[in-house]
Amino acid sequence: MLLIRSLVFLLLQIIITPVFSALALLSFPFGRLTRYRFISLWAKMMLPILHAVCGIRHEVKGIENLPKQPCVILCKHQSAWETLALQVVFPPQVWVLKRELLWIPFFGWALALTSPIAIKRSDGTGAMKQLLRQGKERLAQGFCVVIFPEGTRIPFGQRGKYKIGGALLAASSGVPVIPVAHNAGRLWGRNAFSKHPGLITMSIGAPIETRGLKAEQINARVEAWIEQEIQNLEH
Repeated sequence: MLLIRSLVFLLLQIIITPVFSALALLSFPFGRLTRYRFISLWAKMMLPILHAVCGIRHEVKGIENLPKQPCVILCKHQSAWETLALQVVFPPQVWVLKRELLWIPFFGWALALTSPIAIKRSDGTGAMKQLLRQGKERLAQGFCVVIFPEGTRIPFGQRGKYKIGGALLAASSGVPVIPVAHNAGRLWGRNAFSKHPGLITMSIGAPIETRGLKAEQINARVEAWIEQEIQNLEH
């Protein structure tokens, strides 16, 4: 039954995504925020489908910590679930992602219209300069900037190296950081086909004010809070 449910969800994704992406291309003439609000409807559609088909529910702790101003969101990355949930829970946002994602037919084309910061990972210094330049531009345009500080999906229960790019952007912009922890990988694993029914908890931490802090200090506080909170979610 688990495999059948997971297959049905995949088939629905394959059917819905190209159609929605084609419609999303029609938003091209509109402003960045308008395009984002339309394109993010895809995530708001897929989460209820995930619940109905695969039995995956979610709850959000710390909803009072949702930002009232543009900020940098540093989130644990365990599965594809948070890529949907962040769009549903948080205000308009842009993502830092590898530019190859924009080459995926339909999905990537629509993703490009959300004004992402698409970097070439192998271009270390150049990618960091791009992140800081475009990140400041997006914050000024009213977007939050979402960064997965470990850089890639980390299996549930494991811990990656927290890269400093998001903390540098926050420190140089003077905007707060919102740390986000969750346990999605417990039900929907890294690159996993099977999606297990159950409850995912997303926990939003209190804003970390960055003025007067060095990037290394910000990064250390984010890592400590996220990893401790994930331990709390396991109990």
